[in-house]
Amino acid sequence: MEETLKDLLLVLGRIVTILPLLLFTTIYMGKRTIGQLPIFDFLIVIILGAVVGADIADPEIKHLPTAFTIVMIGLLQKIVTHWKIKNRKFGKFITFEPTLVIKDGNFLVENMKKIGYSIDNILQMLREKDVFDPAEVDLAVIEADGALSVLKKISKQTVTKEDLTIQPTGNTISFPVIIEGNVYKDSLNYLNLDEEWLRQQLSQHGIIDYHQIFYASVNQNQALHISLAKEPQTPLPPIRH
Repeated sequence: MEETLKDLLLVLGRIVTILPLLLFTTIYMGKRTIGQLPIFDFLIVIILGAVVGADIADPEIKHLPTAFTIVMIGLLQKIVTHWKIKNRKFGKFITFEPTLVIKDGNFLVENMKKIGYSIDNILQMLREKDVFDPAEVDLAVIEADGALSVLKKISKQTVTKEDLTIQPTGNTISFPVIIEGNVYKDSLNYLNLDEEWLRQQLSQHGIIDYHQIFYASVNQNQALHISLAKEPQTPLPPIRH
């Protein structure tokens, strides 16, 4: 009996020490790591999987400490969830804040770097939201669970029954012609354009160096959209949970 109690105390000690370590490690790794789960629930799932997997795989592991561990993890999850609701500061401490990555069609490069998202990640997530032209986006936010939320510009929002008097325009798709200073000639060729046309368009915006551009695209109407590598210093809307 005494030996069993020592085992249970040992397991409890392991839970108390390993969970904070995993929590801080996951926060350091960033929101891309956790997929669609809140960070603490993500850790709970990992630990439960490891505990149950070890119990199944290793016959020498005692079942009682495993059962005790599962119960304690469940109780801990309930306690932490209740504490998050009662104490907003604690909830914010163990949860990622939303991150604004696009404002008025312009990519916020520094914010993207902070959370480890590349231009390719954001473009893919936009397409998953049926957005094929970043110029249509008013705001785009990476949520705490790593998902992308998109607010389209008013002129690009879906027409409702209340808007039947408005004639919606056709869908547009843009093609990247410059990404992080590199020119994509295949996109220009597809649109029957060349670099000379691109340079002329850029000069009209006072841009002489491709490396000034983080992302530039041209749609099928040959409209050029530019997002600079150095963002203009404008106030950003405060996005919270």
